[in-house]
Amino acid sequence: MSFDEASSVRDRVRDELTQIEGGWRFVPATDLDRSAFGWLDEEFRDALIRLNPDIAADPGHIDRIQYELGAIVLSSGRQGLVKANQDLRSWLLGEKTLPIGENGKHVAIRLLDFDVLENNRFILSTEVTFHHRTKRRRFDVVGWVNGMPLVIGEAKNPTRPSVSWLDAAYQVSSYEEEVTPFFVPNVFSFAIDGREVRYAAVGTDFADWTPWPAPSPEGVEIERAAAAVRHLVAPETVLDMLAYFTVYGSDDDHQMTKIVPRHQQFDAANRIVSRVLAGSPRKGLIWHFQGSGKSLLMVFTAGKLRRHPRLGNPTVLIVVDRIELDTQISSTFNAADVSGVKSTNSGPELIDWLRSGQRMTIITTIQKFRDAREVLSDRDDIICLVDEAHRTQEGDLGTRMRDALPNAFLFGMTGTPINQRDRNTFKTFGADEDSQRYLSRYSQADSLTDGTTVELRFEPRLTSLHLPGELLDKEFAALTEGLTETQRHKLVTRTARMEEVIKQPDRLDLVCMDIAEHFTEHVAPKGLKAMVVTFDKEACWLYKQRLDLLLGEEASDIVISDGDFTQQARDLNLKRFVRTRTEEENLLERFRDPKDALQILIVTAKLLTGFDAPIMQTMYLDKVMKDHTLLQAICRVNRPYSRGDQRKNHGVVIDYVGVFSDLKRALQFDERSMQHAVQRLSDLASELPEALTGCLAFFPGLDRTDGSGHGLEAAQRALAHPETRDQFAAAYLRLSRIWEAISPDPQLAPHRDDYLWLSQIYESVRPRDDEGRILWRKFGAQTRALVASHLKFEAVHADLDTLVLDADMARQLEENPAPHARRVHDDLKQRLLERRDDPSYAPLSEKLEQLRNAYEANQLTSILYLKRLLHIAREVVASEKATGTASMESVSLERNTESGREALTRLFEQAGRDGKTPADVQQVVEEIDRIVMGMRWEGWQRTTRGEREVKRALRKVLYAHRMHHDEDLFARAYAYIAEHY
Repeated sequence: MSFDEASSVRDRVRDELTQIEGGWRFVPATDLDRSAFGWLDEEFRDALIRLNPDIAADPGHIDRIQYELGAIVLSSGRQGLVKANQDLRSWLLGEKTLPIGENGKHVAIRLLDFDVLENNRFILSTEVTFHHRTKRRRFDVVGWVNGMPLVIGEAKNPTRPSVSWLDAAYQVSSYEEEVTPFFVPNVFSFAIDGREVRYAAVGTDFADWTPWPAPSPEGVEIERAAAAVRHLVAPETVLDMLAYFTVYGSDDDHQMTKIVPRHQQFDAANRIVSRVLAGSPRKGLIWHFQGSGKSLLMVFTAGKLRRHPRLGNPTVLIVVDRIELDTQISSTFNAADVSGVKSTNSGPELIDWLRSGQRMTIITTIQKFRDAREVLSDRDDIICLVDEAHRTQEGDLGTRMRDALPNAFLFGMTGTPINQRDRNTFKTFGADEDSQRYLSRYSQADSLTDGTTVELRFEPRLTSLHLPGELLDKEFAALTEGLTETQRHKLVTRTARMEEVIKQPDRLDLVCMDIAEHFTEHVAPKGLKAMVVTFDKEACWLYKQRLDLLLGEEASDIVISDGDFTQQARDLNLKRFVRTRTEEENLLERFRDPKDALQILIVTAKLLTGFDAPIMQTMYLDKVMKDHTLLQAICRVNRPYSRGDQRKNHGVVIDYVGVFSDLKRALQFDERSMQHAVQRLSDLASELPEALTGCLAFFPGLDRTDGSGHGLEAAQRALAHPETRDQFAAAYLRLSRIWEAISPDPQLAPHRDDYLWLSQIYESVRPRDDEGRILWRKFGAQTRALVASHLKFEAVHADLDTLVLDADMARQLEENPAPHARRVHDDLKQRLLERRDDPSYAPLSEKLEQLRNAYEANQLTSILYLKRLLHIAREVVASEKATGTASMESVSLERNTESGREALTRLFEQAGRDGKTPADVQQVVEEIDRIVMGMRWEGWQRTTRGEREVKRALRKVLYAHRMHHDEDLFARAYAYIAEHY
């Protein structure tokens, strides 16, 4: 006996759906009386009479309604399926009226009852055929609601090799083009292959259908798939999707699109709405990984909250912490054509709206609460959706928002992992009633598994740095003759800043050549784009200059924010890259356009959060970042993208500064320690009164309301004795740690004025290091020039290991890295034990033992322990290779030196490079010969690494001599090198 599609999957779907109490009723396709559009006429007419008293009084109005709806169905051939679907949805939602009431009064026409599901009729059938013109197509599953085909499903046999949901989705997509009228009322279609369920709105590319998981992971594959389809196609889900979870927009080609939610958006939005309906707890934490669609989640949530019949038109407040996020979310709401949404222009305007009780969706930045000094509204139907909650609610602004809206619901949304530094986020938004204090959680592993985001690949490409210490020390001593050791130390500390190294011209030349080569070879040919992240605004311009020479001026542009311009940035007139909101949005639209010549954005801080451009595949990272900032930045390249046959399978981060340990720390989860941290906050709160009283005790009888110079003088006089001042500093620092740990918290409000006063007094007496600043002004420029003259950057290393952050790795990092670390440690210990007689392995054995001791003493996290174990493992492998292949590596590398030089000389002489003299040609040839001789090995031409390094060296020489624009010359020179070296 063989399994077939009908018995193994399709009939299982039928049975699951018809077993729902009060839900779908099965009717064989042969028993259905259908119209030319595939509607069930009798069911449709009965629903109109049942739901509309005016039509029940005069059924003659039905013909007019059928005519109006028929015109929309026919329009799909002229204006497209998605537009016709949108027009018909207005009727389905009861938004259309006709003058059929008493005395010609306009009344809303109800085709469905969203409030009482039992007033609708749900009919399911299988093997349904439909004719349109010359096409005849058969659907595996069709669901009609009140006679209208709202759901269509295709099933595939799970036992057939190379057949999956993708084939079913492709089939439905082709049906949309061939028998379009049948899909005009469609809410969504689904595909099931016995292993998983996917679904999509009309017009969605078949490869972009999104998964709908089973409510529980229990059971075998077909059980989970059946449970998933039972949940997805349940009557309440279908009508919920139609009423609250459908928006329309446009794609990169300005074609109209229909958007339905991903399963995590649907689930989180409904959890928020259910909590508001219940009335408590009045908060919740939603953690959805970067790129999972938080902006659309806010659109769906706000829409349902505002239109829900039991909530009475509440006010929904969307709170962000950056202007660009305000712009992005406003654009998302506008693109989704959501009504009743306004973005505030100023703090006074926000305060006025809240005081006057405006009932709408308001988009604002947290900074606009700065002037809120009192309760603005005590209404209990204000719902705050706070974006990037771990940032937005830190400090006084979050407290002022809470004080201004004391009875508001508070829902925090974040896309970065919550760690020890964000314990306040848990305390502020996480409810005790929620599992692990999350109302909804959608992890990085979940997003990768679903295809919501693509995997990230990290390629370290670090520059070799050589600094001759003895010579430098000698010259530095001469420069700083007469300074004390302490003064010299201060000068060295400032000179050694990352800025001084990272912006060295030689290093920038190497990195920019590497970027240009990688981009032209790996990114541009795929029709994708990139971003360069630099150290600061000045570095943006330094990169732009070099990339203009390598790629042309049109290929890149700088995006920076206004404010915080150094003198160097002002001297370079970098303010010309500060644009108005409209100008910047136009530039970013050009970047998103695959046909536009703008291919690379150069940034330093702006666009690293909130910016969404799926076409961007690669980030060239030359800035040290960590924790949330790092994770948010790299996730700019994790959005899926497809155009025609081109598809983005992964995002790439090219790392020039080495940030991976910080990345791994940002991905750690430790729920138990987080719970402990939240409990510890309560303990700290009890210490606050005593700490505050202890600080105020230093100022007995002082009038703390005196803000004059006399008041400040009196406070400083109370701390005149050095010992007293030190004691006050210790007491204040303790108070400050407690305050920052539990802020923002309502119990701080009564003490805020005293704390602010104490902070100002502390700042006024805190010692400052003015000597260091004076030294830097006198010797800084000379010291920096001295170090720069001795710095030598030799190469960008592209042969380092690539880290692929896919779903499996993300899940391992999120769950528990300890077992993997133990396994690596045991393997290493065994291999080193086998080589205990070889003294060359002794240092590695000692390093392994020291690392294990540090881990057992809780000095290392599991992730960091695993990372360092893997580093030792690479050293062991390298030692084994060196020991086992010494004879092969000693083979001499011979080549015909003269023939190579002569071939290159002839090539460059024949090229006639714009007046280059024979001496110039000879210099170019000698540089190429010297570099290639120093890096080649036997058989390098047959390896990817060899080809990459030699090409990079060649491009560097041509760039130095301004010969890099001639790609033909580059190709011929490389061919000569490969042949003769």
